Amino acid sequence: MRNYYRIMLGQGGAYLDSAIHGGFIGVDFDIKEDLTGKLPPDWREFNKAFIPKILESDPEKSKIGAGLACGAVWTVCKGIQKGDWVVTHVGDGEYRIAEVTSDYQYVPAGPLPHRRSVTWLPHPLQKSQMSQPLKNSIGAINTVSTISPHGSEIEALAGGHVMTQQNLLTSSR
Repeated sequence: MRNYYRIMLGQGGAYLDSAIHGGFIGVDFDIKEDLTGKLPPDWREFNKAFIPKILESDPEKSKIGAGLACGAVWTVCKGIQKGDWVVTHVGDGEYRIAEVTSDYQYVPAGPLPHRRSVTWLPHPLQKSQMSQPLKNSIGAINTVSTISPHGSEIEALAGGHVMTQQNLLTSSR
């Protein structure tokens, strides 16, 4: 079963263009290490290990803030599954959808080093066509949030687009 998430690509979507052109989503939060093998099945275990590291690197951050950062990192790197869809705001009432196509990758040389590869759907969604409950859900200010209760609406707005190799070939022409 596919899940759906709303994600911000950097503060205020600062890395949106890089992510769309590079075919990825990701997070940072100043965790400067490869998390391969350090992403347990339960986010609470991840938080237990990484909240102290975040607080050490940013003493101004509250424990709650560090916990929220860890939750976002774990969700993007481990919680989101291949085949899930992410929605991100691109401005002017438009949103883009991508399907997650890889497991976690660490790319320390670029922005948002804790990444997942994605395939972006070719056409944006228009906020003006969304129901009020979906507008409310995608308007959350946190880095990542689940919007799975609105999955059927997102699919309908995307035109029932199904990510297949044939669709990808057709949309890239």
